[in-house]
Amino acid sequence: MYRRKIEEKLIAWKTTPNHKPLIIKGVRQCGKTSSVRQFAIDNYESVIYMDFHEEKELRTIFDGSLNTNHLIMLISASIPDAHFIPGKTCLIFDEIQDCPGARASLKFWKQDGRYDVICTGSLLGVNGYKSDMSLSVDSSRDYSIPVGSELIIDMYPMDFEEWLWANKIPSDAIEQLYECLHQEVLVPEALHNRFRQLLLEYVVVGGMPEAVSTMLTTHDLNQVIKVQQSIIQEYQADMIKYANSSDKARIKECFDSIPRQLSKENKKFQYSVVRHGGRSKEYVSCLQWIEDAGIIRRCYNTSITELPLGGNAIDNEFKVYLSDTGLFISMLDPGTQGDILLGNLFSYKGAIFENIVADILGKMGRNLYYYHKDGGVELDFLIRYKGECVPIECKAVSGNAKSLRTVMNHPEKYHVSHAIKLGDYNVGQVSGILTLPMYMAFLLQDL
Repeated sequence: MYRRKIEEKLIAWKTTPNHKPLIIKGVRQCGKTSSVRQFAIDNYESVIYMDFHEEKELRTIFDGSLNTNHLIMLISASIPDAHFIPGKTCLIFDEIQDCPGARASLKFWKQDGRYDVICTGSLLGVNGYKSDMSLSVDSSRDYSIPVGSELIIDMYPMDFEEWLWANKIPSDAIEQLYECLHQEVLVPEALHNRFRQLLLEYVVVGGMPEAVSTMLTTHDLNQVIKVQQSIIQEYQADMIKYANSSDKARIKECFDSIPRQLSKENKKFQYSVVRHGGRSKEYVSCLQWIEDAGIIRRCYNTSITELPLGGNAIDNEFKVYLSDTGLFISMLDPGTQGDILLGNLFSYKGAIFENIVADILGKMGRNLYYYHKDGGVELDFLIRYKGECVPIECKAVSGNAKSLRTVMNHPEKYHVSHAIKLGDYNVGQVSGILTLPMYMAFLLQDL
């Protein structure tokens, strides 16, 4: 099992006095279950695991009274090896969105306080989500969300730093990158070349643990692609199974249009690209469904290049990126993976490397913003960095950044004093523009 950053959050939660039941929320196949189960095994004498997606009969336990003593009786009757030891037991409710009653019970587990509860959920963010009522769930009952009785933590597919850990990159090598950024000095050539290659591999593999494991075990990209396409098919199955009947086809159309959206010179999401003549009122809720499921991230245009970025965002102007770049690449033409590793990307390279930067920033927990004015300045991303609004330009290879120079040459208009250019080069600084190798993007913490 690979080292994941969620482990630190789990430890912090457990060591907090009087902690609430915990929900780990994240897109399907990002590693929630394996991380939670391993943490529970390592930290509790007794672990009681309930998978509401696979073991549908367990849902009926929560159809009646949610009194904890009543639930303990039913759980122990249904799971013969379940042992409830006060202060030493962890209950795991896997795929809790499939059992609304289990989520409603979190209020009572919190009040009881004898046992820790960790839940995972893949579709908790989906607006209007309905459980499959045909599977022993009382459809007449109001299962309210236990506000104030749960703590929700987001989990993402493996980020670039976790990918480095999986590749057994020593911590002192990563620390050297931090030092090179801090001192604004060149990364030693051997280290630079190694990280460049690791980034290209991460672009095609992404952060889904099964894809990562397949790559590191077999080094066979064809097998990796099969894993990625299987995950995509599972997402599409969710769209059919869980979305409202009237939205199912349109949700898939939105999802399938993403590569075309990013192939445009102006990558702003357009409903007319989803389908000729398409309008926002037909697709706005469908796109929201995909976002709420954690499959995509929106990057909002801002009216000005100033903080706060969220306050200056334009609601109806945004780009859309896949939340995991490996999955995005698997949606493109066969052979794209080889082109990326060889550097033969031609005109589409901008979309690929914008998506990897969106991937890295998004997995840091950042909201995404950019700046674009028709016929004028276009900045790929804006971030808060060291207390300032800092533009980021992405270049798959070294190249000019006309918009970035325009912004830097007119501080009276754009109020920007520092900028970052990410691309295929080493660390440097010219006229307030910090150039960084693209693999350093994960170091740009919100300071």
